[in-house]
Amino acid sequence: MQKIIGIICLVVGVALLLKGHDVARSVDSQIKNIFTGSPAHNVIYYYLVGAVLCAVGLTQIFWKRK
Repeated sequence: MQKIIGIICLVVGVALLLKGHDVARSVDSQIKNIFTGSPAHNVIYYYLVGAVLCAVGLTQIFWKRK
């Protein structure tokens, strides 16, 4: 059961990282980046949540419980 949850977290995390990359490369986000000098907030949220879910997923897959 632990490995299944880890795989699900890893898949969702990778999907969020890819979605964040797509949003970051959108025209709207690039224009906002030009004028403000920082990426859009939703891009940061996609990257942050995606990275955390990937870490949790990898931990669940490879961590051996006693």
